[in-house]
Amino acid sequence: MLRNIPKILPPDLVKYMMEMGHADVMILADANYPGTSHARHIVRMDSVEIPELLEAVLPLFPLDNFIPNPVRLMKNLPTEPVPEIWNTYRSLLERYDKDDAFKEFDFMDRLPFYAESEKAYVIVQTGDTSRYANIVLQKGVC
Repeated sequence: MLRNIPKILPPDLVKYMMEMGHADVMILADANYPGTSHARHIVRMDSVEIPELLEAVLPLFPLDNFIPNPVRLMKNLPTEPVPEIWNTYRSLLERYDKDDAFKEFDFMDRLPFYAESEKAYVIVQTGDTSRYANIVLQKGVC
C-alpha cells in the first residue's frame, strides 16, 4: 500500500500517471465516448463519475503551465445549454490546481476532440452519463 493515494484510483491508472511526462495528455471520458477505438492505453472505471475521479486525480497531477489552456473540453452545439458539469469542473480545478495553470477551458469540436484523443497517453472511460463530460488534462512538471 501507498499513502495518500485515493482508493478510487486503480493501480494501472496510477502507473500511467507516473509514466506520463510533460505535455502528455490524459482524457477522463464519459460513458458514451468511443474510448476503446481511440485509446493508446485505456482504463475502464464504469462505476465512477468524472467529478469524483477528477477530485482524486488533481491533487496528484500537475497541469501544464507552459500553455494557456491545459484543460480542454468538447464544445457543445450552439443550440444546447452550457453543460452544468463544467461548473463542477471549474470549481475542482480552482480548488486543486496548486500551480495556477488553469485559467480557462479550451473548447474543441467533436471530431477534432476525437482526433486529439488518439494522441492521448491514457483514456479513462467512466460511467458518467452527463452530456459533454469529457475532459482533457495536459500534464505539467512537478
